[in-house]
Amino acid sequence: QVQLVEFGGGLVQAGGSLRLSCVVSGRTFRTYTMAWFRQAPGKEREFVAAISAISTTYYVDSVKGRFTISRDNTKKTAYLQMNTLKPEDTAVYYCATRSKGYYTGSGAANYDYWGQGTQVTVSS
Repeated sequence: QVQLVEFGGGLVQAGGSLRLSCVVSGRTFRTYTMAWFRQAPGKEREFVAAISAISTTYYVDSVKGRFTISRDNTKKTAYLQMNTLKPEDTAVYYCATRSKGYYTGSGAANYDYWGQGTQVTVSS
């Protein structure tokens, strides 16, 4: 079983920055596609960003230029650097992965394993 643990969420003022981390168990992290999703209360889970095994990145339009997804294969960790945060970024952020290294789409069904989520709250 692949397990994912997210951390780094918290409370930040609008315009501030936060970095989320996702530590993944498994022997072949370098071949996994990693992604971040978020879900606000009463709203559908939304794709935020993904990174393939060769570090091609994908972002939802609303975070382009503000968020950066990255990975460290030695640490088996994916990151989401969030800059210029806005109140509308407030949500529970979830790390997800699939056991293939290439990106197949932004839908949640593309991903096999999920973390427990970490809360990000942006105050105005």
